[in-house]
Amino acid sequence: MSTKKIAVLIGSLRKESFNRKMAKVLVELAPASLAPDIVEIGDLPFYNEDLETEQAPAPWLAFREKIAACDGLLFLTPEYNRSVPAVLKNALDVGSRPYGQNVWNNKPAAVLSLSLGALGGFGANHHLRQSLTCLNVPVMQQPEAYLGNAPTLFDENGQLTKADTKEFLASFMQAFAAWSDKFNAA
Repeated sequence: MSTKKIAVLIGSLRKESFNRKMAKVLVELAPASLAPDIVEIGDLPFYNEDLETEQAPAPWLAFREKIAACDGLLFLTPEYNRSVPAVLKNALDVGSRPYGQNVWNNKPAAVLSLSLGALGGFGANHHLRQSLTCLNVPVMQQPEAYLGNAPTLFDENGQLTKADTKEFLASFMQAFAAWSDKFNAA
């Protein structure tokens, strides 16, 4: 079985983002069958169809190539006003255009939402899933991953401190590997 390239997309740009810290934990916990790599989205100009010419913005083109070359997607998102941050929605828009050239198409995905509040980004998680459905991205249904009270999960060095959370995340990544296998059997 070959190793699958997984694009990890983080919906927070903050330097000390809890979602970025969690992405690093998930990369470490990934089974050997997955090769997760964080794909940065903060430098993508906002999508504007007027710029969709033969000289489209270089960051768009590079981003599309990275996503097209991957075998799966792992999304981490905070919740902003019960939805996903604009930077993450912009990445979805950039990757889905120009019309008919959707680089997200049929790539297996998993979503983890992480927030300061107790609900664990439930609204953002489901808004992201709704957009991914439109983009024909098959999203893993179980286990669902909504992690709340983010500041209590990490120590001052960004290390995960809760054993039960680490155990859950390891099982989440194992489930994602199995989910990914269903779409990448060749």
